[in-house]
Amino acid sequence: MTRAPNVITSENMTDRIDIWTDGACSGNPGPGGWGALILNGDMRRELSGGDPATTNNRMELLAAIEALKAVDAGKKIRIHTDSTYVKDGLTKWIHSWKRNGWKTASKKPVKNKDLWLELDEVCATRDLEWRWVKGHAGDEGNERADALAREGAKAARR
Repeated sequence: MTRAPNVITSENMTDRIDIWTDGACSGNPGPGGWGALILNGDMRRELSGGDPATTNNRMELLAAIEALKAVDAGKKIRIHTDSTYVKDGLTKWIHSWKRNGWKTASKKPVKNKDLWLELDEVCATRDLEWRWVKGHAGDEGNERADALAREGAKAARR
């Protein structure tokens, strides 16, 4: 599995950063990829990676994790995702999972707990606004994140 290198520092950032993330998987489970587009003023950064044996949900989570880790914590971040799994998981469900010992409402273990813990940790130090966007509906940032995720999946297949 590949992770994002480098960090965008406060010296080259404006007050707010916009991030689009996406995950892709061929087979689910199968080879998968994640992608992120980070825009901040005139700065643009694209990230991608993949895993030869994964799921779409894991790639969606990893896209958000890696994008958020790639920027300093001191700025406002608006993160756009087409994944209700990621957005609702972090803004709604995670509170119950923690109270219930990482069990779902049906008393089953939460899937992808390792990545949820990592995402929760990185989000705790960020000023975030989550936005859901409809996938494959012409949102330029989402389309680019999707292309990056597919590139990551293609590289993971090799």
